[in-house]
Amino acid sequence: MIGRYTTGLWSRKRARFINKSFFLRPLNYYGVFMAKLRRGAAYSRTSQIKRPYTRRSKYRAKNFIKASPHSKVVRYEMGNVMKKFEFTLILIAKRALQIRHNALESARMSGNKILEAKAGKTEYHMQLRKYPHHHLRENVLASGAGADRMSTGMAASFGKVVGLAAQVKENDIIFSVEVDKKNIGIAKESLIRCKNKLPCRCQILIEKNAS
Repeated sequence: MIGRYTTGLWSRKRARFINKSFFLRPLNYYGVFMAKLRRGAAYSRTSQIKRPYTRRSKYRAKNFIKASPHSKVVRYEMGNVMKKFEFTLILIAKRALQIRHNALESARMSGNKILEAKAGKTEYHMQLRKYPHHHLRENVLASGAGADRMSTGMAASFGKVVGLAAQVKENDIIFSVEVDKKNIGIAKESLIRCKNKLPCRCQILIEKNAS
């Protein structure tokens, strides 16, 4: 019953009040009880980079991984591709790590939004310089009460693909933005926004392009 005390929905011992708005608002009922996305630290640590590098081969017979999830990165070049600009600002990683494709896409969207709104679509050229080739793998085990009796796992198992990531080395360029002198401040603000979406310390460098 809506808006009244009910028993037996989650707990039979005590009644719980269910608000009408819970039923009336558009809600993904399956998403309410789903597990959250894991923290980036679970995949970005240096120990993860030491694992075997896994990617799909262009030769079907040599593929250890037959199917892979679709990359969430929509595009790698934004803005005016043809124009020559005066300055280039680059965002470099200060440590080696793995960056998942959802973090790369989130950083790209937030950085590009500032450049489009403040500088204009034709006054910059932004590039994402890393591609998520690496396949993240996990050996999925049963969880819950008594799971250790059902499955004890397997040492050095290959695992199932759970996502994509880009492997970044120290001082690698992640993003680059080309602008004229008047828009350097906007480009720097854009790269700071990108940095906030990435799971590592980054540095912004400004270079003058050769005329």
